Amino acid sequence: MTDNRVENSSGRAARKLRLALMGPAFIAAIGYIDPGNFATNIQAGASFGYQLLWVVVWANLMAMLIQILSAKLGIATGKNLAEQIRDHYPRPVVWFYWVQAEIIAMATDLAEFIGAAIGFKLILGVSLLQGAVLTGIATFLILMLQRRGQKPLEKVIGGLLLFVAAAYIVELFFSQPDMAQLGKGMVIPALPNPEAVFLAAGVLGATIMPHVIYLHSSLTQHLHGGTRQQRYSATKWDVAIAMTIAGFVNLAMMATAAAAFHFSGHTGIADLDQAYLTLEPLLSHAAATVFGLSLVAAGLSSTVVGTLAGQVVMQGFVRFHIPLWVRRSITMLPSFIVILMGLDPTRILVMSQVLLSFGIALALVLLLIFTSNATLMGELVNTRRVKQIGWIIVVLVVALNIWLLVGTVMGLS
Repeated sequence: MTDNRVENSSGRAARKLRLALMGPAFIAAIGYIDPGNFATNIQAGASFGYQLLWVVVWANLMAMLIQILSAKLGIATGKNLAEQIRDHYPRPVVWFYWVQAEIIAMATDLAEFIGAAIGFKLILGVSLLQGAVLTGIATFLILMLQRRGQKPLEKVIGGLLLFVAAAYIVELFFSQPDMAQLGKGMVIPALPNPEAVFLAAGVLGATIMPHVIYLHSSLTQHLHGGTRQQRYSATKWDVAIAMTIAGFVNLAMMATAAAAFHFSGHTGIADLDQAYLTLEPLLSHAAATVFGLSLVAAGLSSTVVGTLAGQVVMQGFVRFHIPLWVRRSITMLPSFIVILMGLDPTRILVMSQVLLSFGIALALVLLLIFTSNATLMGELVNTRRVKQIGWIIVVLVVALNIWLLVGTVMGLS
């Protein structure tokens, strides 16, 4: 009886610790359902139906491993990825990594900020510029939570992630996708033409986010409670749950676009405004409204995460700190410039995702090197199999990037 009580008490303590350490992965996961995902998934679903769903599945599995490695680096070393690069490489390498990481963070924020502005425009009937102003105000308010610590921000961001997931459960109900074809698309690879390859690379860029690789290691570097192994075990649960939700949202986005647009003859949908306006007559006003609300929620939460990632990158690489509100003010400027110049916002979203894919390999190579270093990682060092899978992912990403470059030059995009 005494042994059972001790075992039950130990089990409760483990569950309590696991719950206490939940949260960082939910902040990271928001980066995987940003407005760039909306744009690329809708375009892919409208153009190719269910044929590119397998890309989302595999990209999400890759993302799970990458985020576990990033979180593990913070837990094992007490330093984030940017700090490790600063400590182990010469200044020219550090500055190169810092500049490209800042560019990636700005490209990400551009997509997220404009996406939220489009969402406000669609559901409120305001101009895109007014939507951008509302987005700026809302993100400032959310960022103010950071003053109270990481947990309040984790709860708000996690709540927005769950809201977007719930919204897409509703969208699946409205669109009624063919479940047999959906399942087939998830497991059977298909790339029918060069445009599909270009979109697949965009989906990869939208799903695996380099700025979140830097961020996640910073979110776990100051975790306390239990042993390192216990913190790592809890973090794996955190990543598995959060990334499964994000993966479901991405699959639901593409499946909804396939069911609503591709099979009704609207294969040319490549614009978020057009998607919203087409959903209403095809499905219902409620379906269009849910789409708009989910876009706002995803945009607001992901642009906050992008701002946090930019701060981590700057502090980690060059030890330079500016207040979050200053960074937010500066990083809003490109979005307002794009809007005032009248550029196509959806095209900007898609191209930003393509740009992101070029930063994945740079971050991932050094993440793999550090997490495979037994001196740094101790008992949490990568196993041989993890190393092999990690390098396979790097090769795949580089190969897709080369195809993207060739495709862009030849006008396939």
